[in-house]
Amino acid sequence: MTDTSSSDVGARTPSPPPRPRASRPAPPQTTAWVGWIAFAAVLMVLIGVLHAIQGFVALFKDSYFVVTKKGFVATIDYTAWGWTHLVLGVLVALAGVALFSGRMWARVAGVVLALLSILANFTFMPAYPLWAVTLILVDTLVIYAIVVHGQEMRRA
Repeated sequence: MTDTSSSDVGARTPSPPPRPRASRPAPPQTTAWVGWIAFAAVLMVLIGVLHAIQGFVALFKDSYFVVTKKGFVATIDYTAWGWTHLVLGVLVALAGVALFSGRMWARVAGVVLALLSILANFTFMPAYPLWAVTLILVDTLVIYAIVVHGQEMRRA
């Protein structure tokens, strides 16, 4: 026979200590740069539209530009430049819309297309220098915003 005393009946076994939670780093705080990324996305859409306008002008009214074909860095006619700017404009605008998702592929596409936009405007500079320099500066601002603070857009 087992002897059970009255003090053992109400005794509880101690509960095991709580398991530590998996240590996840706290996500960084969203800063005001999210607004700059959104602004960069809008600028990319605007750059795309401006490229498309430049492409249409080169396609339909190549006499608008003062420089002859020999004045370019690359010897190419205005029809080819028109199609280049038109296609690049559509791609840049689509990348700007995709940038709102904050996904890595959209950021990479945005940087690559902004770099292509800079190159296209650099080679088109003899035809319309003020326009080209303006777009180069805006593209540079877009690249800066995407590269430095692009990851914050995903958390917003």
